[in-house]
Amino acid sequence: MAAKFTVKSLDHLVLTVRSIPESVAFYTTRLGMRHEMFTSPAAPTVQRHALIFGSQKINLHESGKEFEPKAQTVMPGSADLCFLTGEKVENVLHAFREENIEVLEGGRVVERTGAVGKLRSVYVRDPDGNLIEISNLSGGEETS
Repeated sequence: MAAKFTVKSLDHLVLTVRSIPESVAFYTTRLGMRHEMFTSPAAPTVQRHALIFGSQKINLHESGKEFEPKAQTVMPGSADLCFLTGEKVENVLHAFREENIEVLEGGRVVERTGAVGKLRSVYVRDPDGNLIEISNLSGGEETS
């Protein structure tokens, strides 16, 4: 049976985290995302938090205080995310080393395949243990 419609892009995703302040600090200071607070029309008195980058965002839910509707089984540290950067991945690796952030995969740049083609990637973990991959197209071409 053929699909009745097609998806064209990702608008946002939700990360369930143990600590919104710790997650905001990591993603803004280490990955250059922008923190935004907002309210939902469904609950205008409740402050919500998002991380903005490019034309996408990550909404943050605090574990045990998630907003409905939510995923069936929510758990901090269960995500595996890949972000594209316009920087050379070697610069990303250097920045993580300067911040004493453990770089996985032997502490080096590794070759991977992503949705846009061959990638050069660096892997770290966020404060909840989510796997974070920072990548650029092979050869260091601009991706932004």
